Amino acid sequence: MTAVAPGQPNILLVMVDQLADRWLDHAITPALDRLAAEGVRFRATYSNSPLCAPARFAMMSGRPISEIGAYDNAAEFPAAVPTFAHHLRAAGYQTSLIGKMHFVGPDQLHGFEERLTTDIYPADFGWTPDWTNPDGRFDRWFHNMDSVTGAGIAEASNQLDYDDDVGFRAVRKLRDLARTDDPRPWFVTVSFTHPHDPYVARRQYWDLYQDEAIPGPTVARPTDPDPHSQRLIRLMAADTTEVTADQIRDARHAYLANTSYVDGLVGQLLDLLDRPELGRDTVVIFTADHGDMLGERGLWYKMNFFEPASRVPLIIRAPGRFGPGTVDTVTSLLDIAPTLLDLAGLEPEETMAGASLVPLTDGLDRGRTVYGEYLGEGAVAPILMVRRGELKYIWSESDPPQLYDLATDPDELTNIAGSYPLTPDLEAEVARRWDVERLRAEVLASQRARATVDRALRRGRYHPWDHQPLTDASTQYMRNHLDLNVVEAGRRLPGPR
Repeated sequence: MTAVAPGQPNILLVMVDQLADRWLDHAITPALDRLAAEGVRFRATYSNSPLCAPARFAMMSGRPISEIGAYDNAAEFPAAVPTFAHHLRAAGYQTSLIGKMHFVGPDQLHGFEERLTTDIYPADFGWTPDWTNPDGRFDRWFHNMDSVTGAGIAEASNQLDYDDDVGFRAVRKLRDLARTDDPRPWFVTVSFTHPHDPYVARRQYWDLYQDEAIPGPTVARPTDPDPHSQRLIRLMAADTTEVTADQIRDARHAYLANTSYVDGLVGQLLDLLDRPELGRDTVVIFTADHGDMLGERGLWYKMNFFEPASRVPLIIRAPGRFGPGTVDTVTSLLDIAPTLLDLAGLEPEETMAGASLVPLTDGLDRGRTVYGEYLGEGAVAPILMVRRGELKYIWSESDPPQLYDLATDPDELTNIAGSYPLTPDLEAEVARRWDVERLRAEVLASQRARATVDRALRRGRYHPWDHQPLTDASTQYMRNHLDLNVVEAGRRLPGPR
């Protein structure tokens, strides 16, 4: 890769968790509306694996999860896999992470120079799924329907506590960057956990929406759902939990409210970037790891390739590089890493499967193909996806294939796999791209190994891998080895005249 050139842009990457792109059209989000008006909105961006950790591992490395062995929410993200943070840091950027990234394993930085918060989820192997027990439930840690039946208003929750902290530290970090004498360009990732369930929101955001304005599910639960949907329904106990129409509405109400809540946090960051100390030339990228079914087809959360779970928002604002617009060409989270390198003036990394999105900002359709892999809980074999043009093909050796024409069937109601003439070509493409038997064997072997390691590490003295943010109190505020006048002047923003 080439070295960072003078005048290289600062970059802010903002992530949210479990935000389906379609819900931005219903939510009250003035900050994101502003960002979209000033940047490019990509309307067909997909999560390459619709589950928190593997989606993020694919995004950060630019490589498929089957290639790096990071299959699910308890799979280790190998420390030897370069990420966009490694590449930018090696090229001269200072790199910071604030918030969730769901790293699993003892490496809790993956190229970031500093990480200002711990994660909201565990870093160990305790959430390892078991494909050999497809009807089993992981009651200690897995989703159930409590998030839906318990939806409503609360002023504090585990998730709200976390995002309040992330938002505070992100604002402080941007202010610190405006006051620093470090000459390096900066790359900051801020990652919030909302609007991820549980569907509990503060009243000030809940009251932005009226019950009668909350859209209900478009697609009812099928009488004969596909096998993977049936497994997910059992896994989340949706087959044994009675859910009322009011509870569904309340869950969706809270989801919209929490989208507005996190929009307010994003707005604080955008307001700071308006300050002359930080400069308006900062590149801002906004996206999510996956979407949320929110009751469509009787499903909740993610873990499948239907549009609500797998299509995510993506907005890129790059002042002086390209103007505002909309892109309908299919893209994916695998494209984020090469796009970051491109924006930073670096050569593409050969190992990355995605491609820079900068050439697409002219709005022309490049006829791209996006691939997806789901290897987490609820599956019993690899579930693979091909999205090309308006077609979406979903294949697994354990389930009948699914093919949808999104141009005429945006709600994916009619499976045309049995009648569409190109279905055999898509099946052949899957066979060429993936060695399915080997991949299934590798996933099963990884699950067995991690379950063994997890059992062992929970015996005797326990040493957690969870990130412990480092704070040196001797360098904070005023201390006697510092000059008070220098401290006060240096922390003032804007500085004294």
